[in-house]
Amino acid sequence: MTFSADVDQALGFTIPTRHVRGRIVRLGPVLDDVLAAHAYPPQIERLLASALVLAALLGSTFKGAGGQLTLQAQTENGVVSLLVADYKAGELRGYAKFDADRLAELGPDPTLFGLFGKGYLAITFDQAVTGERYQGIVPLDGDSLAQAAEHYFFQSEQIPSVIQIATRHDAGEGCFAAGMLLQHLPEGEVGRERLHVRHDHPEWEHVQALAITLKDAELTDDTLPFADLIWRLFHEEREVRLTEPSVLAKGCRCDLDHIRDVIGRFSEQERAEMADEQGVIGVDCAFCSRLFPLALDSFTRH
Repeated sequence: MTFSADVDQALGFTIPTRHVRGRIVRLGPVLDDVLAAHAYPPQIERLLASALVLAALLGSTFKGAGGQLTLQAQTENGVVSLLVADYKAGELRGYAKFDADRLAELGPDPTLFGLFGKGYLAITFDQAVTGERYQGIVPLDGDSLAQAAEHYFFQSEQIPSVIQIATRHDAGEGCFAAGMLLQHLPEGEVGRERLHVRHDHPEWEHVQALAITLKDAELTDDTLPFADLIWRLFHEEREVRLTEPSVLAKGCRCDLDHIRDVIGRFSEQERAEMADEQGVIGVDCAFCSRLFPLALDSFTRH
């Protein structure tokens, strides 16, 4: 598959007179690389694709390098017991754990509630510059992960947001997904009235009205440059500022030395119980399916 515009990239923009910041993301080959580690059925493929787009939208807003954004959707009795996607320094990875038999009973287009039941969404921001960690947890309400994330920002951050995510998988071709994030930020200097205490937000309502005109087909149109898409939506605005696009890639941080260190913390007896008949402990990465064989006798030498 050949793409012609702004694929596997994120672009930020601001509309100063509306106190709005935005971001657009498209994932093509990178998404296929992440999904290729597991033979996911279409329902889970779409779900994980949406989570990866959301992670890229939120993670690419970090100032400075090294920050990590982690999304985790989880439930105790849902068809999908765990969904994880994270972003760090432009690299994405994700994983879904689900009950295949129960998933088959839901049909080709299950609802978010059908997949998770009464689940929750946790969003964690690890700031590399300050070393601080922020986490918010909200119920998996709404029809999509995008709506659940909107609830997160409204409840946890008190920032009105619009998030749109679209996926497609054309016959004989790979998966493609895209998303747009818009957020209404506090006005002016410290000490001035914050947006969330106002009863109306005319600037934000205007941007919302424009945003809902965006069609899924436009968002996932890989021949439509980001700048042209933003112009279609906001060409009547006095000023729209674009940032430099950032490149997105697949990245798994599994590491043999780290895994050896973790296994080495177990007692010798516990390690023996983990090993197979050949005296090898097999550790596989849930994200990329890479297998790390660790010989028992290698621990006695370290």
